[in-house]
Amino acid sequence: MSDTLQRFLFENTPIRGELIQLDATWQAVLERHDYPPAVAALLGESMAAAALLAASIKFDGMLTLQVQGDGPVSMLVVEATAKRTLRGLAHWRGGVPESGLAAQFGSGRLVITIDPGQGMDRYQGIVALEGESLAGALEGYLARSEQLQTRLWLSADGSRAGGLLLQRLPGELADTDAWNRAETLGATVTRDEVFTLAPRDVIRRLFHEEDLRLFEPEPVSFRCSCTRERVANMLRGLGPDEVESIIEEQGAIEVACEFCNHHYRFDAVDAAGLFAPGNNSDASPTLH
Repeated sequence: MSDTLQRFLFENTPIRGELIQLDATWQAVLERHDYPPAVAALLGESMAAAALLAASIKFDGMLTLQVQGDGPVSMLVVEATAKRTLRGLAHWRGGVPESGLAAQFGSGRLVITIDPGQGMDRYQGIVALEGESLAGALEGYLARSEQLQTRLWLSADGSRAGGLLLQRLPGELADTDAWNRAETLGATVTRDEVFTLAPRDVIRRLFHEEDLRLFEPEPVSFRCSCTRERVANMLRGLGPDEVESIIEEQGAIEVACEFCNHHYRFDAVDAAGLFAPGNNSDASPTLH
């Protein structure tokens, strides 16, 4: 099964796990941007990680994973919703090394934002980008910011992306070796297993001697939240004079969504309609 999130629990011990496989979802991102292999690998791993982290939180909103740096990769951002939808993008310049976060991002920071939705306040955690891999940086973030022992194994190439998450939850371990055993077994997972086997088969291969509870697999998909109306609201926020000035200079206003690369065009007639009486909107003026 492709584009699937599989959650599971270790029975009678506070350890949970998740496995994600991305196929068409990942291809939808690659079809919209021509990323160098090293950048694509980072973005694919980030998409798998964001989906895993979002699935570990009980909320109805969105989790945003963002990495910023002053190196060849200047920004990477992925948004994962509680509805198991994903979108992501990356900015880079020049050649990007195949490995090493410091070489790829330079001096950077890792930002995770959780928007619970329903008018609730957002939560944001920011830490320095540390570690040799994205998985290692996220493990460190969760240990420092959330006080949760977490292990992540992430993989991505030009066709697929995926990953495995194990997390020790609060509470005493009746089996004191359970976490060490789960970590050791999880570390044996291979890229080929994550990419080619059904999620339940991967989990059974890794933890066949453990007592597990597997939940129903959940579909994951690519979806962008940009719409023409959201772009229109952004233009309304500029005001009629600014919009008219841009159209006089350029003939029309063209806005491209960086995530999905969809283009929205507003000519003079469209612009006049934006500010027609009764055509205001209370929606957010921001595109993303």
